[in-house]
Amino acid sequence: MKKVFLSLIAVAALTLGANEAKAQTPFKSALGVVFDGNDGANVGIQYKTALQGPQALQLQAAFNNKWVSLGADWQYERPFQGAEGLHWYAGVGAQVGFWTGDGDGHTLIGLRPQVGLEYKIPTIPLALHLDYKPYLGLNHDTGFHGDGFTFGVKYVLR
Repeated sequence: MKKVFLSLIAVAALTLGANEAKAQTPFKSALGVVFDGNDGANVGIQYKTALQGPQALQLQAAFNNKWVSLGADWQYERPFQGAEGLHWYAGVGAQVGFWTGDGDGHTLIGLRPQVGLEYKIPTIPLALHLDYKPYLGLNHDTGFHGDGFTFGVKYVLR
């Protein structure tokens, strides 16, 4: 539990220290809820902030009864011409997971490439995203897992 608490503090520190710049992303920063996994079993919080130009940083912490994961993603984001508020993005992220499901704890480390769509509703401060986020395990659960999808709802802070 101490590891989880320290990890959440680290995510919060990164969130507060993230760069804010004028960007070509649909918003400067947003905070929301994310459903992560092929069956939506992992639920978490997510913070996204614009970096320079079309780049963004997204931080997330997801939970279920046997699992906690922390991740950070770099995204390259561009608008669809003629579709106000709709953007596509591609990027890559790292994830650290803490598994306690079988009575023997494991720390899992992996990479998560991603491609997705994000829609910032023009009239209200909400954004929705859906992405394909497979997982490449680097230790314990090594190999490629191609069943990773996430859906999220974010409140746009600015």
